[in-house]
Amino acid sequence: QVQLVESGGGLVQAGGSLRLSCAASGRTFSNYAMGWFRQAPGKEREFVAAVSWSGASTNYADSVKGRFTIFRDNTENTVSLQMNSLKPEDTAVYYCAAARNPYWRLPVVPANAGSWGQGTQVTVSS
Repeated sequence: QVQLVESGGGLVQAGGSLRLSCAASGRTFSNYAMGWFRQAPGKEREFVAAVSWSGASTNYADSVKGRFTIFRDNTENTVSLQMNSLKPEDTAVYYCAAARNPYWRLPVVPANAGSWGQGTQVTVSS
């Protein structure tokens, strides 16, 4: 029910940083929990980070904990992913997603998303 558009991907050296942004259209953005997922070539789409409707609660995959931060701005209908200390293993297409409810069921899995963005490529060189 939410239309999503990602931006901010690109090529970065290992140890560098990127910030991904996701802009939502519509007036009901704050009704939904949001998340970031990623998919590397030949791999299943996997959970990266999630945030509840208000931004008060966050959840991260173990592989990115301490390096990535998710946050949202409900006044501008955006959700962002700040990625620091990037590793070559972080290389993937990153997707913004909206849940069907104000909170995600745990564990957060791609099948529980209601809407997806088109994806943005992140490439980390060694």
